[in-house]
Amino acid sequence: MGFRFQKRIPIFPGVYLNLSKSGVSLSLGGHGASVNLGSERRTVNFGIPGTGMSYRMPISTGIIGMLLVAITVIALVYFLKPDLIRPVLHAWQPRLFPN
Repeated sequence: MGFRFQKRIPIFPGVYLNLSKSGVSLSLGGHGASVNLGSERRTVNFGIPGTGMSYRMPISTGIIGMLLVAITVIALVYFLKPDLIRPVLHAWQPRLFPN
């Protein structure tokens, strides 16, 4: 087994800067689904919170662009009117997995 280092720094709600031995990446999302954008690898992750089960697959540059635009718009609205966007962000989460 080799030495491993990982640090996750929150930037905005649902946006994290990841620092590790292999490089820097950006994670977007939360419980159940996230997108990880690194210099060498770009993936989308789907999982069942609390179980440790997840599925990871690579994504294309076009999808990444669309996701970044959507997340930027959501972040701007969140900072301007948090009470407006908060229910929308939580509406998709399954009620079986409370935070």
